[in-house]
Amino acid sequence: MSIYIFGYGSLMNSSSRRLTGQTGHAVPAVVSGLVRHWGKVNDNYIASPLVSEPGDGLVNGVLLEITIDELKEFDRREAGYQRVRLQPEQFETPLDITAENDIWVYIKPQPQPPCENIPVLQTYIDTVLSGCLEISEDFARFFIRHTQGWQAPVDNDRQQPRYKNYAGIPSHHVELIDQLLAVDA
Repeated sequence: MSIYIFGYGSLMNSSSRRLTGQTGHAVPAVVSGLVRHWGKVNDNYIASPLVSEPGDGLVNGVLLEITIDELKEFDRREAGYQRVRLQPEQFETPLDITAENDIWVYIKPQPQPPCENIPVLQTYIDTVLSGCLEISEDFARFFIRHTQGWQAPVDNDRQQPRYKNYAGIPSHHVELIDQLLAVDA
């Protein structure tokens, strides 16, 4: 039996994933039955990350095969979220997943929207979209179209990154991210 995490935010970025020790292959996937948006996890967070909750939507991300020990590390990384099981029929992915597999996602039911005191960090947006661009521009566009809350306050912290899992973004991605956000967000 295999264990998977479905990452729909910073876990799509290979450099950010490595900060949790996960270096395996990430398989692109789209999940039905979730809605992704910017939202506060709790008041301990300095910024508002991405959150997902059950709903009538589509969320793209990556499937990461992990060990039970790695699951504990991801639980620490995703503190404040609730880990729930997803069903194979919710997925569109090239990976052959079955009911034998444990597939987990971290959600935050009924999150509060970002505010001026707990904004979205530009370096978090950059980390996530750079992860999408590791797959393709279309994957990044899908992410932007299927993420709610782009009107939230954003702190442009590119000159002094405040996002704790920021692992550096290729310079050629920064300009492309700005272009994609200007057109699609």
